[in-house]
Amino acid sequence: MHYCSHCFSSALLGYCSITQIQSLSDYRKKYDEGKVNSTVPKSVADMWESLSTEVRAALIASEMKATDAYIAKSSLTRSGSNTPTILSRSSSDALFEQNSSIDSSKDNEVEVKHEKCPVSGATVTLSPVERAPKNVFAFTKTHFSEKSEVTKTSTATVTTTTKVVSTSRGWRNIFSLPISYDVNMVAHGTLFDPINSQLLDATGVHPEGYNTRFAVIDAEVDTLHGEQIRNYFACKGIELTTCVINGGEADKRPKAVDYILDELCAYKLRRREPFLAIGGGCVLDIAGMAACLYRRGVPFVRVPTTLLAIVDASVGVKNGVDYCCCVTNETYKNRVGSFYAPSSCLLDPAFIASQDKRNISNGFGEILKLALVRSPDLFDLLEVHGKTLIESRFEDATLKQAGVSSRIIDLSIQIMLEELGPNLWETKLDRCVDYGHTFSKLLEMVPGADIMHGEAVNVDGFFCVILSYLRGYIDMDTVNRIFACMKSLSLPTNSSDLNLELAWQSCKDAIEHRHGEQRIPLITEIGESICVSDVTEEELERALVFLGKFDH
Repeated sequence: MHYCSHCFSSALLGYCSITQIQSLSDYRKKYDEGKVNSTVPKSVADMWESLSTEVRAALIASEMKATDAYIAKSSLTRSGSNTPTILSRSSSDALFEQNSSIDSSKDNEVEVKHEKCPVSGATVTLSPVERAPKNVFAFTKTHFSEKSEVTKTSTATVTTTTKVVSTSRGWRNIFSLPISYDVNMVAHGTLFDPINSQLLDATGVHPEGYNTRFAVIDAEVDTLHGEQIRNYFACKGIELTTCVINGGEADKRPKAVDYILDELCAYKLRRREPFLAIGGGCVLDIAGMAACLYRRGVPFVRVPTTLLAIVDASVGVKNGVDYCCCVTNETYKNRVGSFYAPSSCLLDPAFIASQDKRNISNGFGEILKLALVRSPDLFDLLEVHGKTLIESRFEDATLKQAGVSSRIIDLSIQIMLEELGPNLWETKLDRCVDYGHTFSKLLEMVPGADIMHGEAVNVDGFFCVILSYLRGYIDMDTVNRIFACMKSLSLPTNSSDLNLELAWQSCKDAIEHRHGEQRIPLITEIGESICVSDVTEEELERALVFLGKFDH
C-alpha cells in the first residue's frame, strides 16, 4: 500500500514527530526483535517505509523548519528572563544532514566519522559516499557560538545571550600519495658498464621497438663521462637524446627548467616514461622541478655524481630553483620548488674520484652536519679518517678494504632517510637536518661570494656550535674537538660575510620559512640536538665576538 505525504503527515499528528522515526530502518529492526517499546504504531512505520527518500527528506526539512521557528519565537517572547536566547539554523543544511543520516543507515557497514575542526572548533560529521567510501566523504559542519551583551539601565542590569548554531556542508576528498622509491647502491664503477643493466632498467619497461631514451646531463659530467654514457645505450640498441645544462649555483634558475621543458616537448616524452638526471645537486634539483611540471608530473631517475649529491640531494623529495624577485630585486635560494619523489636513485661512489679535493670537502660539510645532530659514531669516523679520504678521493685501498669509505656513505644516507622518511612533506618543522641551514642561505646568496653549499653549511654549523656553548649546552672541550674535525676536513669555519646584519636577517627569514618560529637546531652534545626559537640579536653579537677568537 502507498500513502501520499499529506496522508502520512495527518496520520502522524496523533502519535509522534517525524524526527522520532527518521531512522526507521534501524528502529523497525529493533521493533521486530522486541528490543524497543512500541511508541510508533506499526501502521505509521509501514507508511513511512512506503515513502520515497525524497519525500521523507522533504518532510524532515519541513518539520525542522517549523521546529526552529517555534524555538526562535519562544526565545524571543520569553518573559521575565535576563538571558533571552536566539537559536538559528538553516533548513536546507538540516535537510542535507538528515539525508546523510538516512543514507548511512541503509548500509550497516558504512562508518560515519565524527571529529572536531581544529581551526573553528566545529563538529564535523563525515559520511563515506557509495562509490568511493575510502576517499570521498559528504560532510556537515555544525558550529556553536555564543555572545553575551550586558546592558545597564537605571533600574536593572540585563544580560542578553545570543546563541547561534550554524551549519555548512560539502565533500572531503582524501588521497594518500603512494610514495615509494629505491635508493640503489651500485657496484663501484659499474654504472655505465654495458654488462650492468641497472641504468637501462631504471628507465622503465616499454613496448617492443621503443628504442629511445632521454637524459639531462650536467655539462661537467658530459665532458668526463658523456661518451661512456652514450656508448652504454648504443650497446643496448637505444638512441639517447641528451639535454646538457650547466650545474653551478648561478645556473639554478627558472630558465634552466624552461630549457629542459622545451627539450622534453621536442623529444615528446611519454606520460609514464622516466628520464634520467645525471649530475650534481643543482642539476638534480632543476631536473626534478621539470619532471614535476611536465604533463603535471612524469617519472625521473636521479644519478648523483658528487659526494654532496650522493648523501643529500639524491635522498629526499625536494626539488627547486633560486628565484629572483622583480618586486624586491633580491634572489632567494630555493624559493620556488616542489616535493616530488624520483622513481629511483642510482648511487655509484666511483664518481667521487673524479672530483677535486675542494668538492669532496664540500660534500663532507653535509656529512658532518648529520654527525653533529644524530651520530657520534659517524663523527668518530670523520674525525679519524676524513682527512685521508679527502686526500685519496675515497680511493685509499686500506680504508676501502676496511669498509670505512662505504660505511661513511651508508651511515649518511640512512640517517638522512630516517629523518626525512616520516616527514617528507615537512609537516613537522622542527627538523634536526636543518642544522647549518639557518645562516648559510644568505651566505650563499651574497653577490660574488666564493663559497659552496657544504662550506656555507659548515660555517653556519660552527656558528651554531658557538651559540650552543654560550647557552651552556656543550663545554669548551666539545667546541675544540668539533673545530679540529672541521679543520681536518678542510672546511671553512668562518666567513667575512657573516656579520650581525646578515645573522639577524637570517633569523627573521627563518621565522618566515619555518612558519612563525626560528626553529634553529643547536647541538646539546655530539649526536644530539634541540630546536630553539628564542635567539636574540644580542646573543648573535656575543657569538660573533667569540667566533673571532678562533684561528680560522
